[in-house]
Amino acid sequence: MLIDDTPALGRGFDRDGTAAAAFLSRMEDELAALPPKAERDPEQRRAAHTVTNAARLVRRRFIEQHAERVHGELTDGGRAPLRLHDLVDQATELWPGLVPTKAQQERERVLPQADKEGREVDLGIFFWGLLRDATAGDLLTEAMRRPTPQAMVALPAFRSTGFADLGVVTVRRVAGVSEIDLKNLPFLNAEDDIVVAALEIAVDLVLLDDATAVGVLRGGTMEHPRYRGRRVFGAGINLTRLYQGEISLLDFFLSRELGYINKIVRGLVTDRDDWLTDPVEKPWIAVVDSFAIGGGAQLLLVFDHVIAERGAYFTLPALREGIIPGAANLRLPGASGPRLARQMIFRDRRVDAGTPEAAALCDEVVDAGELAARTTAAADALADPAVLANRRMLRRFEEPEGRFREYMSWYALEQARLLHSPDLVANLERTWVGRHPGGKR
Repeated sequence: MLIDDTPALGRGFDRDGTAAAAFLSRMEDELAALPPKAERDPEQRRAAHTVTNAARLVRRRFIEQHAERVHGELTDGGRAPLRLHDLVDQATELWPGLVPTKAQQERERVLPQADKEGREVDLGIFFWGLLRDATAGDLLTEAMRRPTPQAMVALPAFRSTGFADLGVVTVRRVAGVSEIDLKNLPFLNAEDDIVVAALEIAVDLVLLDDATAVGVLRGGTMEHPRYRGRRVFGAGINLTRLYQGEISLLDFFLSRELGYINKIVRGLVTDRDDWLTDPVEKPWIAVVDSFAIGGGAQLLLVFDHVIAERGAYFTLPALREGIIPGAANLRLPGASGPRLARQMIFRDRRVDAGTPEAAALCDEVVDAGELAARTTAAADALADPAVLANRRMLRRFEEPEGRFREYMSWYALEQARLLHSPDLVANLERTWVGRHPGGKR
C-alpha cells in the first residue's frame, strides 16, 4: 500500500483543516477495512502500520502549525476552560480524524493492552501540540487546576463534618489538618484511573476547605496477607489494570500530573476577584509507611515535608515496566543529583530511608510509633502564615510553569508511544504478570 497524497499543509488554518480531515477520513476507511489488530497477518500488520504512520504525520503537522488556533476555537478564545476530555470531545466535532472519537476510545478501552489499535498515541500527538504552545498550553494547564465539579458538590458536607468518603480515598480533618488516606486495599495502594480521580477530588476538598491549614497524604491500613494491619504509602501504578488495558493516557497519566499532583504543587485556580490572583494552596506533608514505589516515590518530590517510617524504602521501577515515571525525570535530578536520578530511573535502584541518598526524598525518619506525633509537629510548623509566600517563591524559580508545561508536552507524546509499544506488554509479562499475584509488587 502506498500513501502518495499526504497533504503538505501550510496553506492556512481553514484550508489545512479541510485537507487534513479529508486525508484522515480516507486513512480511517483504509484501517477499517482491515481485521482487528489481534487477527491481522503480517501483511495486514504492515498495511496498518503504513496507514497509521501516514495519518499520524498529518496530525502532527496540523497541530504543530495550528495549536494556538485549535485551542482558541475549542475554548472560545480561552474564555471556556476545558479539561482534557472536553477538549477531545470538541475536537472530534470540528476536525474529524484529528483525535479518536468517544466511540473509538470506548472500543479501545475494553481491549487488553496488547490488542489495542493505539489510538491514545493520536491523543498524545494532540496534547503534545497544545502543551508545547505557550498560549494554548498555559490555558490548558490552568484549566486542569480548577476545582472538579465532584469536589464542589462534596465541599459543603466536608466543611460541615470534616470527613469525606470517596471510596478508595477518605479525607478527615482534625484540628486544622486534613489527612487524605489512600485505601486501594487489594492493590497495596497502587494507583489507577479510579484512584487518580478520587485523589483529585480529595486534594480539591483540602485546598478549598477554609478550616484546613495543612494537608497530609498517607496510605491506609492493608488487608493483603503480607502487610495485614500495616499501613502502606503506595505501590505505584496498578500493573494488573495496565496489562488489562484499563489504565488510560488521559484519565491516568495526564490527569494525574496535570490534575491532583499539579494542584498540590501550585494550588487551585479559582475566579476570585482580587488584585493579586494567587492560587488557593496549602502546605503538604507525606507520611511514608512501609514503602513508596513508583508513583509513590514520584509524589514525594512535590511535598513540603516528608516523614518516613524507619525501614521504609523508595524505588522507581517504571523503566522495567516500560513507561516513564511521571515527572520524576523533571524533578528528581534537581533533588538528588543527576547520578542518583539515573540510577533510580534506569536501574531501579532502591533507596532506604535513613541513608544519605534518602535525604533527596524524605526529611525525617522515625519509628512507626512516632509518625503521628511528628506529623502533628510538622503541621504546626508549616501552618506559619509566611510559609505560603515562601512556598510560592521557591516554586516560581525551582520549577517555572513554562518548564513544567514543556515537560508535559513531550511526556504526553513519549508516554503514549510507550503505552502502545510491544515492549510494554513483553515487560509486564516477563517481570510482573503471573509472578506477582494481582500485579502487586
